[in-house]
Amino acid sequence: MHLLRLIAFAATIALSRLALPASPLEPTHARCSIGPSENEESGAFSIRIYDRDDCLDDRHCSSQFNHDPFKGLTGITISDLARDGAHLTATLAAEAGTFTCTGTVRDGVLRGDSAFTPDQAFVDRMAQMGFTGYNSEKLEAYAFLNVQTAWVRSLQQTGVKGMTQDNLLAMRIFNVEPAYISSITALGYPMPDADKLIAFRVHRVDPEEVRQIRALGYQPTFDDLIQIRIFHITPEFIRKMQDRGFKDLTLAKLVQIKIFKLDE
Repeated sequence: MHLLRLIAFAATIALSRLALPASPLEPTHARCSIGPSENEESGAFSIRIYDRDDCLDDRHCSSQFNHDPFKGLTGITISDLARDGAHLTATLAAEAGTFTCTGTVRDGVLRGDSAFTPDQAFVDRMAQMGFTGYNSEKLEAYAFLNVQTAWVRSLQQTGVKGMTQDNLLAMRIFNVEPAYISSITALGYPMPDADKLIAFRVHRVDPEEVRQIRALGYQPTFDDLIQIRIFHITPEFIRKMQDRGFKDLTLAKLVQIKIFKLDE
C-alpha cells in the first residue's frame, strides 16, 4: 500500500493546483525544480512546480509529478544533475501542450522558471468528445499525466458513463484502462461508471480474485468488491474460515471476523 499512498498523495497535490485561477488557454509561468525521484532505482525525475516565488523549498506550496525520463522528457538526463552549474532546458511535449523548465543545476537539482503552452487543437478534439471548459492549469496536469485523446476515446468506446474532465485525471493516475473494464464486465457485472472504476483501482479490486470468490458461491455487489478489498477478504481467507468450522459465512460475517480479529 506504500506505493498507492504515494500516488494518491501526488494526485492530491496535483489536483489542488487545478483550483488556481488562470486565463483559459494562456501560457502559464511559475518557478520549477527537477531532481531525482525519491525512488532512485526507478531512474525517474521528480518535477515540482511552485505556486509562489517565495516557497521554492517548501513542498506544501508546490505540485509534484514523477516522470520517467525515457517517456517524453527531453533536454535533461539523470547524469546532468551531477553537472553543477549546468544551464539546461527540460521539455515535455505532450498532446495537451508543451512544458519547459529552464534553469541551472545546483546541488543535484535543476531550479529555474517554467512555462506551459496549451495546445488548442487538443482542446478542440476533446470538445468533439464532449469535454469542455478547460483552463491552462488543467491542461498542464493533463500533459504531465499523459491524458491523450486516443485513450479517452478508447474509454468512451467501452460504454463507461460519468467521465468528466476532472475524473479523467484520476482514471489516468490509477490506470483505468479498457482491458480492466472488460475484465469486470466479463464477470457478468453491468458497466461500472467512471467513479466506481476509480474506486476499484484505488482499492485494487482484482477481477481474478473476484472470479474465485464468486466460484465459492458469493455474489458480491460493487460496494462489496470494495469492502472485501479493504478488509482483505481473499479466497484463501474464506477457505481458511470454512476449514475452521465457521458456518453460514456471508460476506458481512467474514468482514466481522476481520474486524473483531476472530481469525487470529
